[in-house]
Amino acid sequence: MKIEEKVIDCLFGTSLFKGIDKAGIHNMIQCLNPRIHRYKKNESIAIAGEPFYGIGIVIEGEAVIAKENIAGNRAILTVLRQGDMFGEMISFTEKKVWPVNVTAQFDSEIVFVSPENIITRCEKMCDSHQILIQNMLKIMSRKALLLSRKVDYLSIRSLRGRLSAYLIEQWQIQDTSVFSLPMNRDELADFFNVARPSISRELGKMKDEGLIDFHKSSFKILDLEALKKVI
Repeated sequence: MKIEEKVIDCLFGTSLFKGIDKAGIHNMIQCLNPRIHRYKKNESIAIAGEPFYGIGIVIEGEAVIAKENIAGNRAILTVLRQGDMFGEMISFTEKKVWPVNVTAQFDSEIVFVSPENIITRCEKMCDSHQILIQNMLKIMSRKALLLSRKVDYLSIRSLRGRLSAYLIEQWQIQDTSVFSLPMNRDELADFFNVARPSISRELGKMKDEGLIDFHKSSFKILDLEALKKVI
């Protein structure tokens, strides 16, 4: 199976292959046996309830992980961009079915790898594969902590409080006075399980009150202490 150079370049920049050079990735390709799939905009990559078929890594494009509740309301869990991985949290469960929907936001290219191929030492017994296994464990631990963070969001009753916590978190992550939100208004509405006008209205109020300033997806926190008080 011929793997395009751009795929190797992308894998080289991911957390799963951190500490492994491109030569090492090339050497493991035969053991990992990755499968490349291409999807059109709005096409389903994975559907909740269907059989799980491997850990996915976004090589090109963008995808959204979403879940529907019993009433059919859609809530966005994560926006996936180039280099992001999904499916690892269910890869070693007994019941291997997708618990969420994954949909291409734009034309996308995804590489799928069997989790068994990741944790099973290859015949070459190379050091790179040992690093790969360690990276996999670190990623799963990090994701477990992120799930705990989502619970923290749900514990904040007011929309303003959730927005404040989210803005402060993005400001801390990007470490710059003017930062960009990774989700648009519609995605934020799904993420917080509210109507889109509610997001726009609350952000507008926060801007009028001098708490924040924004233009499209660019934001700036003007009164950090006031935001912390409503969380």
